[in-house]
Amino acid sequence: MTSPTQALQSIGQSLWLDNITRTMLDDGTIQGFIDHFNVTGLTSNPSIFDKAIGTGAYDEAIRAAARGGTTSGEDIFFDLAIEDLRRAADMFRGVHERTDGVDGWVSLEVSPTLAHDTEATVAAATRLHARAGRPNLFIKIPGTPEGLPAIEEAIFAGVPVNVTLLFDTAQYLAAADAYLRGIERRLAAGLDPEVGSVASVFMSRWDKAVADRVSDGQRNGLALAVGLDLYRAYRRLMDSDRWQALAGRGARMQRLLWASTSAKDPSAPDTLYVTGLAAPDTVNTMPDATLRAFADHGTVGALLPADGGDCDERLAAYSAAGIDLADLARTLQVEGADAFVESWNDLMAHVTAQAATV
Repeated sequence: MTSPTQALQSIGQSLWLDNITRTMLDDGTIQGFIDHFNVTGLTSNPSIFDKAIGTGAYDEAIRAAARGGTTSGEDIFFDLAIEDLRRAADMFRGVHERTDGVDGWVSLEVSPTLAHDTEATVAAATRLHARAGRPNLFIKIPGTPEGLPAIEEAIFAGVPVNVTLLFDTAQYLAAADAYLRGIERRLAAGLDPEVGSVASVFMSRWDKAVADRVSDGQRNGLALAVGLDLYRAYRRLMDSDRWQALAGRGARMQRLLWASTSAKDPSAPDTLYVTGLAAPDTVNTMPDATLRAFADHGTVGALLPADGGDCDERLAAYSAAGIDLADLARTLQVEGADAFVESWNDLMAHVTAQAATV
């Protein structure tokens, strides 16, 4: 009998885990997700590592780094994160090779404090990717207006990029354009155009943001309407003359990735943003609880239509209810960037405090 996760994989969508801790690597949890839930990659962010470090699982490793003379919180963190992500990358290396680089990726984020410094972001991305020494490791760069030039430069430099903090179609298309410009520049320079990338769009935060501003009938429906619009734009880009010309010269499409896919409303189905975002040639990255829930009782029904279905009518209904969708997308991106900086600062404080106990 086909399991829910096998059914999702069979339609051409990759399931990735939105979590990593050293404990999960050591106790076989991640390998279990690979073996039993068809997981073929994972993502991480400062919040995930901050929570993991808060459990005490890294205390001794932090103290050992401090005893060895590493005192910078940022240096200690990247030592720990890269060690974990190398192990994870090796676990997915077979998938990566079997799919010719389409799948089997893990992600490491540059410091979000560099968001307004293109040159520093590109330098950090290049340095971290080289330091990790794994071909299936993405460097995460936010798709904010300030981050777009860094995305283009990183792709041109041959660094695989997971573009993060995207919310609507306009933001996605701007990130995709930055990716395409980087690839076009590589071809013009006689370089290999095959540089991996995904564009991560955050879904559940839409519904959380408008929960108290819409009718009961519209609750938990905005994110899926936005998803329809995003998938339409993605498929149109794949069919465009611009992309077809690049694909004909060996480039690989930047895949659309659904992020923030855990339901925030307890009254909503716990698999809402998995079942509702099933679509070929995409990735869905989800936390443990959502992955387990979908594996237990998830279903794969109608797939997202390439033409967007009725997304225009659905989005218009939210606009009629007083939701300025473009303004909300900008707000969500700014708030997301601020939250990443806050998580980063908390993470640095925890690492530094642990190192100071030596």
